[in-house]
Amino acid sequence: MSLSTVSVAGLGKLGAVMAAVLADKGFTVVGVDLNPAAVDAINRGLAPVQEPMLSEYVSRNRERLSATGDIEAAVRESGVTFLIVPTPSGPDGTFRLDYILEVIRGIGRALRAKDSYHLVVVSSTVMPGHTENEVLPLLEEISGKKCGVDFGLCYNPEFIALGSVIRDMLNPDMLLIGESDKKAGDLLESIYRRVCDNQPPAARMSFVNAELTKISVNTYVTTKISYANMLAAVCERLPGADVDVVTGAVGLDSRIGRKYLKGALSYGGPCFPRDNVAFAAMARRVGAEAVLAEATHKTNRLHTERLGEFVLNLVDGDATAGILGLSYKPGTGVVEESPGIALARYLRERSVPVAVYDPLALPQAKGELGDSVHYAGSAAEVIDRARVVLVMTAWDEFRSLTPADFARPGARPILIDCWRLYQGKGFDTTCTYLTLGAGNRRAQTGLSASGAAQSAREHAAG
Repeated sequence: MSLSTVSVAGLGKLGAVMAAVLADKGFTVVGVDLNPAAVDAINRGLAPVQEPMLSEYVSRNRERLSATGDIEAAVRESGVTFLIVPTPSGPDGTFRLDYILEVIRGIGRALRAKDSYHLVVVSSTVMPGHTENEVLPLLEEISGKKCGVDFGLCYNPEFIALGSVIRDMLNPDMLLIGESDKKAGDLLESIYRRVCDNQPPAARMSFVNAELTKISVNTYVTTKISYANMLAAVCERLPGADVDVVTGAVGLDSRIGRKYLKGALSYGGPCFPRDNVAFAAMARRVGAEAVLAEATHKTNRLHTERLGEFVLNLVDGDATAGILGLSYKPGTGVVEESPGIALARYLRERSVPVAVYDPLALPQAKGELGDSVHYAGSAAEVIDRARVVLVMTAWDEFRSLTPADFARPGARPILIDCWRLYQGKGFDTTCTYLTLGAGNRRAQTGLSASGAAQSAREHAAG
């Protein structure tokens, strides 16, 4: 079987990147999508979605990268098909397979007329049991062929983050492969050995174990984030305490590690929140307890409320709150489960005027917030309009702000530096500078205390 030609079903935020990366590593790639605009973009050498470096990857691989709306034609032309289509959350929080099963039907029809072995790889996140009990039977039924003999099937979710997808695909911590049989797993691993710039370990296992591993990893990471945020809340109430000092030391323990121990804002995005909810729903479905996952989700929601309550104590009358950063992280315009969006909504529901700015996410934010906020054209405009300014996303554009940007006649603005971007840079000379996770720092003695808010107001006025 030739691995030189690969098809990728789904040219969204992850699939388009996967197609471009595979092409960049020498594979001939046929992308498939029902969206004519995505197909046209790829065929014109343009990126169909926004992601750092994607435009360059697509442009320089035009000879090896094409797209079509015909899944059956793409399967016939290739030896491997990756599925990376949406699996939206259902009412109970578990993932739906509607899009995957529709693509599987097309793959099955193509396999029925194909004589050579074909590898099918499900890269979308699915619930434990879905690959074995729903994807595999349908593929065998439609194709009339036998898995492990005529074709192979793998479950292979990616561990990537929007804004750094290319880097994450090229340098994964591990390869997670749920395989129908050894041949299928060997073929998939051989592809990744050509693609990855590092030498990641391959964790190969059954479908159900791989499916459970995927949502378990994200559930564990969200728990770690929430623990750091809990520490931050505690530190804000202890004079002299500093969450960065504490987590820096805690992370030195080899059993814990420093990644994701940044006491700051709630986690967001298209994966972490829903994977946590799905894990808890899956546990309930099988009659197990998932108290930790449920508590993590609840704790994450409370952090936005805690910050919102503090801001309410800082704004008087018609004073405006300014939010810098609406995407859930730097490098992407995605606002799904964004802390900045959640805070803006919280404040507007309590009649606080809000001005917002983001380098990339304003169009998406308008779909979430409508006309309820003022959309500024720059960070400077937000700072000029707002009594309280919160840096909610650590964009490089915001890192370059200086104390002079906050200097203005009259009352000093209040700056809440949620990511501690400006510590030690003299911002307290032109504004009342507050951070998360620090006790007894300047006017701050605890974000949840009304006394801290009163102190900050007095300092800003003086």
